[in-house]
Amino acid sequence: MISALDISTSALIAQRTRLNAISSNLANMSTVINEDGQVRPYQPRYVEFQIDESLKVSGEAVGVKVSGVHTRDVEPNYKYAPNHPLAIKVGPHAGHVAYPRINMVEEYVNAMEATRSYEANIGVMEITKDLGQQTLRIIA
Repeated sequence: MISALDISTSALIAQRTRLNAISSNLANMSTVINEDGQVRPYQPRYVEFQIDESLKVSGEAVGVKVSGVHTRDVEPNYKYAPNHPLAIKVGPHAGHVAYPRINMVEEYVNAMEATRSYEANIGVMEITKDLGQQTLRIIA
């Protein structure tokens, strides 16, 4: 029973990390200056999961862990704004401002999926707890 809680806990941690990356992407949809002060659009983050064999239990049940949070190095969205102070001065994109290429709809769908997975694992934990309590009532 404890291993079932461990597996669900690993999923909660993984989905929380995923939601943090999604919220970071949404919060930085208009960020055009990076943390070093350079004019470079924010690069969207995504979370990669992998199987956690250390949480393997009888049968085929295994846990999950975050193998890394990566950035997507994608071409930015260019918006024509020649009077903007951060507009590109020379080259093929002169007069354009480079914004992050973040699809809000895709991020919202990913957030909904992560939230539903989080809720499902909370449900599994509650059921596991109830089963344990009922087992103790039978034994006692």
